[in-house]
Amino acid sequence: MASISIEEENYVRMSLLLTGISPRAVRKFFNGEFDPACLEVSLKKDYNKLLALQRKNRINKAQWKLLFHDFLVILFSDVPDSKKFDITLMLTLLRNLTDITNDDDVGFDFIPTAIETTPRADLARIKNYRNNLAHLDEGKVESSYLNIAWNDLTGAIGRLGGQHMKEECDLLRTKTLDQTNKEIMMDIKRSNDEIKELKESLDSLKRAHEVDHAEMKKEVHRLKIVQDDTVPWNTRERIKDTLKSWKENDDKIHNVNSCEIQDDVSSVNNFPSLYKVFRREIIQMSRLSFETYEKSNKSL
Repeated sequence: MASISIEEENYVRMSLLLTGISPRAVRKFFNGEFDPACLEVSLKKDYNKLLALQRKNRINKAQWKLLFHDFLVILFSDVPDSKKFDITLMLTLLRNLTDITNDDDVGFDFIPTAIETTPRADLARIKNYRNNLAHLDEGKVESSYLNIAWNDLTGAIGRLGGQHMKEECDLLRTKTLDQTNKEIMMDIKRSNDEIKELKESLDSLKRAHEVDHAEMKKEVHRLKIVQDDTVPWNTRERIKDTLKSWKENDDKIHNVNSCEIQDDVSSVNNFPSLYKVFRREIIQMSRLSFETYEKSNKSL
């Protein structure tokens, strides 16, 4: 494997900190809030609250199975175990089933200030730095950012997990990373990139499907209007052609100058041709009718 840059090595170190050490610190604090011997009872007590979170997609299907096993699994005496919980699930349970945070406390979604050292603040640090790392597209971390984040995170890990975990963080910060560490973390980064690309492709296909579906609905609506139209389309076209011809020849119809009646025969003079007036009225009526028809089609 080719050598990696300082920024890429920083990314590897921070990934190892956030995926290797910080979950153990969170789990230690979690077990202090939810005694492993009573975890199943605690979860069942808050079943309705957890079900509401699951319906809001705050707990996914895989996580739900870790909390509440089906009947066949229960027969084999398998009980919930925090060792199987990922950090996201533990943070969700801590945030919603304990008093470490209040409903009106939005600080959990932001990196706290340095003076905040409560368990809630430390959990928020880990959560938000993990999210920030996951959104780095190039797999690189600047040294200036790493220094700030490392001090912030290792302080949180030490308070949640104990001094020995803080010492692990200090060792990881300075130790020489072997090729295996680098290869594993960069492979994880590439895998995450591939997953992201697949998700984007899926979203693109979904949008294209929605566009095609909308176009199909428009076409169905248009065909329904045509089907419900009492005038066949070919007859309507002939009428339109006739009206167009009338409009073009409208000025060719002349006025006469007088009107006399001789032997019951009308002679129209000094009066616009009734034929011309009639044609103009028909043209005007047709214009209104066809404009309404065309607008109904364009609105689809």
